[in-house]
Order: sequence, then C-alpha cells, then structure tokens
Amino acid sequence: MELDFERCYRVVDSRDQRFDGWFYTGVTSTGIYCRPSCPAVTPKRGNVRFFASAAAAQQAGLRACRRCHPDATPGSPDWDRRADLVGRAMRLIGDGVVDRDGVPGLARRLGYTERHLTRVLTEQVGAGPLALARAQRAQTARILVERTALTVAEIAFAAGFGSVRQFNDTFRTVYGGPPSTLRGRVRPGATDRAGMITVRLAFRRPMAVDAVLGFLADRTVPGVECADDGGYRRALRLPYGTGMVALTPHDGFLAAALRLTDLRDLAPAVARCRRLFDLDADPAAVDAVLGADPAFAAAVAAEPGVRVPGAVDGFELAVRAVVGQQISVSAARRVLARLCAATASRTAPPATGSRTAAPADGLAPFPGPAELLALPDDAFAMPAARRGTLRALAAGVADGDIGLDPGSDRAELSHRLTALPGIGPWTAGYVAMRALGDPDVLLGTDLGVRRGAAALGLPAAPADLTAHADRWRPWRSYANLRLWRSATPTKSTSE
Repeated sequence: MELDFERCYRVVDSRDQRFDGWFYTGVTSTGIYCRPSCPAVTPKRGNVRFFASAAAAQQAGLRACRRCHPDATPGSPDWDRRADLVGRAMRLIGDGVVDRDGVPGLARRLGYTERHLTRVLTEQVGAGPLALARAQRAQTARILVERTALTVAEIAFAAGFGSVRQFNDTFRTVYGGPPSTLRGRVRPGATDRAGMITVRLAFRRPMAVDAVLGFLADRTVPGVECADDGGYRRALRLPYGTGMVALTPHDGFLAAALRLTDLRDLAPAVARCRRLFDLDADPAAVDAVLGADPAFAAAVAAEPGVRVPGAVDGFELAVRAVVGQQISVSAARRVLARLCAATASRTAPPATGSRTAAPADGLAPFPGPAELLALPDDAFAMPAARRGTLRALAAGVADGDIGLDPGSDRAELSHRLTALPGIGPWTAGYVAMRALGDPDVLLGTDLGVRRGAAALGLPAAPADLTAHADRWRPWRSYANLRLWRSATPTKSTSE
C-alpha cells in the first residue's frame, strides 16, 4: 500500500490521534517506530519512513517506541472495511489463525496458495502472514509481561511462541530489551494465576459509547451476558477454552477485565471484544459522509461516533438473527434464554473448551452448533419452520459448509445463507453487518429502519430508501444504526 509521504509527515507534525493505527512512523536515526501522535519531537524528514503496519516496521529492523506504545493503537479501519483478500486475511490473523493453524491453514481458509497470499500481503501491508502474526504475538507477550506475574516460560507459550528462546529474541528485537525491562510495571493485584487480566482497548474519538452499551443491553440473553452499572459482561467461547469479560468505558478506551481458562486465548478474546464494540472504526470518515445528508446532519452533530455493534461469535449472531425474525427484541431474548438454558441442562460435566468450563456470575457461553443440534425439538419453543432453519444453519456451520468467522467471504456467505430455508436477504444482511463487519449493508426492508427514515423525512418505501441511500456509501451499515435510533430516540453521550 502506497503511503503519501507529505500527507503522513503533516499528520505526524500535528500529532493527530485520529490517524493512530492507519500508519506507523519509522525513525531511522533512533531505530524506533511510533504512532503518528507520539509526543516526542517531530523527527527530521530525512530520518523518517512510513509503514502500513507494525509488522512492516519491525521487519525493517525498528523497535517499538516505549513512550507511545505504537502496538497498542486501534487497528487500521481499512482492514475492517475491505472485503478483499487482504482485509479477510488481516481479520483472521488478528483472531490468531496463524498461531493455531499456521500459514497453510490461513491460506486454506481463504482459498489461495501460501505464495499468493504472502505476495499480496507484502505488497499491501508491507509484511507477510508470518511477520504479521509475530507482531501480534509480541503485543500479546508485552501485555502479559506488563500485567501479569507469570513466568517467562508461561508467557512465551501463552503468547504463541514455540520456545522461550524465540520469545526472548523476538522481545529484544521488537522492544529493544529483555522482558525484565517492562516487568516493573506490574501492579499488585493486576492479575492472578487463574488468568484474570485487565487490558485497555483504545478507540478513535469520538465514540458514542452509550449507544453501543444501550444496543447490547436491550438484547442481552440471560445466562450468557448482562449489562449493568454502565458496563457489559459476558461469557466467551474461544479457540482453546472459554472465558469471561467485563467491559467498562473510560476516557478514550474500554477496560476489558478478562478471565480465561487458557491464556493462549488472550489475543482472540481481545480481537473479539474490539469487534463487538467496533473499536477500529474511523468515526470521522463515517460522520463526514452521513453528516453531509441534511437528514442526518443534526443527529451526527449531536451524537458523533455512532458505531455498529459486532459479535464475539458469528454462529451466535446468526442464531440471534434467525430467532429475531418477525418478533420483538424482548420476545427474541426470551426464546434465546430458553434455548441456552435447555443446552446448559443437557451439558456434560465441565471439560476444557466446553460450554461450562469457566462459569462465573452464573454466565456461560452461548451454545455452539453441535450443542444446538443435540437438543430435542421441544427445547426450541418456536415454530417448526424456524426450528428447521436453525438446525440447517447449525448443520452447515458444523460441517464447514458455512463460514461465519470475520475472514469469511461476504458474497459467498450471503449466497450460502439465503440457500437455507427460512433465511432471506434481511437475515443475511444483518449477519454480514454484525458478524462479518460489513460497513455497507442497508437493511431497507427492516421496519425499524423504515420508521426511522420516516421520522427524519426520508422515503420509507424500501425501493425509494435504497435509492436515496446510495449517497451513504460505503457506510450504510452505520446509517441503519442512525435510523434505528431515530425511530426510538434515547439519550446518549459521545467521548
């Protein structure tokens, strides 16, 4: 990806935080790389190189600045927006696929050869999948070094390194010293041996935090998640085990208190929490487009930074979408709660990675495809046709025919979902918007969207609304949230 030197240098000179994560500044005279908003003295032009990723800067022999911590910035919103190979690969790497399945597994899931994948990523991001995964492992290791009292060996394997030596070598290369140089930052009680870790999840201002919390609170499934005291808690199903997270908003970040049955799940857990709250979005770009429409101008000015709530698990989100067809939000919550309770009552004694492996506060992860398929018909509490849709969905995911992870091809997923009985364009679009993070889905037939459009003086007929919405591209998913909020106005604040 080509970076315009003059534009990037002006951003660095102004220390504009909005561009943190968009690119990285390498300073050749000091051998470090920084976020654009680093408070250090602006380097001379002749000593500066710009990189599209932290991994590219590391490959160039630069180490992370200890003052601005460039690896702790929000991710580039470009990777979330893009539906191409690079965007899909970056989302899967962020979810830890390379650490679990290697580059061959990543290439297989994307449907390309390793050679082609490496070439495209290097061209666009400045680094191949191995280097990108290494950068993520280094960031995970830094979090564990700073915030836990785990031994070096425990941290090395929890972060995904093959050996302690590899961990030490990488840490020295990326951070310019051994792990002990950061160990002094550990606060008493910051973690415990059971795996409780508190991580800061940065976001780009402005962010209408209350809007996301309100959206999630209205849809909480008892027994899986809850919202109270201005925060949100839920159980997580993760690649190596299960976990719990409590998310609370602060000035410029969310604090995520995580308890994991396996610390190797730290990076995937963080990535999924970021997707749930849409923390890598670029609110300035979204609001510039939507705010240009007079219908949205006042709402954007009053409440900037509205996000599209995502999902921590694609299958869970798809089940929610199917259950929620043609019934109220509160009715869908009741049906989902019964479904989860029925699954819990039939679950075997706890085992690592199972639904009951890490119970806390009475919460347990949403049932997976196999657990849903094992339920008898009377546990579904819904019409037979909808029960059949859920069973077909679960079977497709369990067999691998339907991919609902963030790296899935959006067009292919829509095709496979709408081929199932009982799933139409609205359900497929809703799943793409929230589970895959597609920023440009218009739910033009949705009743709430149409009511919101009418409230703003926009055409409410689906065809007319769709035509008008062309001016909102590529952010029509965010327009859905604006329209829903216009249909049922609520008080909210932005940070």
